[in-house]
Amino acid sequence: MKQSLSSPVGLKVNGQLVQLGEGAVIDDEVILGYASARKIDQFLSVGPGAHLRRGTIIYGGSRIGSNLETGHNVVIREENIIGNSLRIWNNSVIDYGCRIGNNVKIHNKVYVAQFTVIEDEVFIAPGVTLANDMHPGCPDSHECMEGPHIKRGAQIGINSTLLPRVVIGEFSVIGAGSVVTKDIPPRVVAYGNPAKVVCEIGNLVCTSGRREKPYDNIGKGI
Repeated sequence: MKQSLSSPVGLKVNGQLVQLGEGAVIDDEVILGYASARKIDQFLSVGPGAHLRRGTIIYGGSRIGSNLETGHNVVIREENIIGNSLRIWNNSVIDYGCRIGNNVKIHNKVYVAQFTVIEDEVFIAPGVTLANDMHPGCPDSHECMEGPHIKRGAQIGINSTLLPRVVIGEFSVIGAGSVVTKDIPPRVVAYGNPAKVVCEIGNLVCTSGRREKPYDNIGKGI
C-alpha cells in the first residue's frame, strides 16, 4: 500500500535519522536509511516530492534533492550527493561516493560505480556500466578508484561501458554497445570498441525522417 506524506517527517531507521520531504509517495517494501557497514555519518535526507517504488533501498549517509523518482528494486548507496529530479528506472544501482546533478535520467539495469560524477541533464540508457577500478585485484586498487565524469547533457547509449576516469564532454552522444576507453570531447558522436569520434552532433542526420537533425536542440541558449 502506498503512503503519501503531506508534510516533512523525521524517521528513526536502524537508530539513524532519516529526513524525508513533504509530498513523498512511498510503496510498501521500501527501505530508507539502511545502515552502511562503513564508519560514516548515516544521516539521510531526501527532498520533497519523492516517489519511491517497491523494492527501493536508500542507504543512510546520502543527501538527495527534490522530486526523486525510483523504479522497482533500485539501490542508492551511502555518501552520495544527488541533485533535484533524478529519475532512476528498475534494477539500477548507484554505488557510494558519487556526485549527480539535476534532471538526470538513469534507465534500467545501470550500474554507477563509486566516485562517479554525473552532471546536469545527462541521460544513461539501459544496461550501461560505469567502471572505476583501474587494476582489479591489485592490493592497492581502492587508492586509485575513480569513476567516469559525464558532463552536462551527454547521452550514453544502451549497453555501453565507460572505463575508469574517462571524461565524456558536454552534450556528446555515445552510441549503443560502445566501450569508452579515452576521453570524448564535447558535442560529438562517438561509438565502437574502443569508442571513436565519428562526427559532431550537429552533423548527425535522423534516419527516421521525422526531423533532419536529431540533436539540433542540444545546448541551445547555453
